[in-house]
Amino acid sequence: MSRLSTPATVADAPAASQPMLEAVKKQLGVVPNLFRLVSSSPAALEGYLGLSAALGKGALPAQTRERVALAVAEINGCDYCLSAHTYLGKNLAKLDDAEITANRNGASNDPKADAAVRFAAKVVRLRGHVGEEDVRAVKAAGYSDAQVIEIVLHVALNTWTNYINEVGKTEIDFPVVTARKAA
Repeated sequence: MSRLSTPATVADAPAASQPMLEAVKKQLGVVPNLFRLVSSSPAALEGYLGLSAALGKGALPAQTRERVALAVAEINGCDYCLSAHTYLGKNLAKLDDAEITANRNGASNDPKADAAVRFAAKVVRLRGHVGEEDVRAVKAAGYSDAQVIEIVLHVALNTWTNYINEVGKTEIDFPVVTARKAA
């Protein structure tokens, strides 16, 4: 059971959040519990949706974004995000089970994506204090400075959703996937 109140419907959310939740519903067909939870703060919902939309226009492919989300969720031990991104990874990004397992282990079976996921995992584990060699490795794999910045922002955004879901104990509304152990 959730520790923070989650509006049961869009109509139960604060008035300022309702148009944003309707936009989520139009885009996804449903309003996942995370969005309804965050809608308790219209400012937080606006910030989350704004950063998500901006990063969606970035230079990283959707598959790489999902791979990073899976790695971050596993490291942070967030079952909600792990469940959501496993579902999205399979159904939208078309990642196979072997790739999802590799991502959860902080890697990828795709050589270029592997560099991004490994870098993202180091950013999480080292709280941003990566070494020069870590930055060199991700850039040597073909990622630009802009893409490295986007990887870091995806780590930050996913860490934020991990923390929100763990603090709130958001009820999982995707097929449940359980993290092995928080790092």
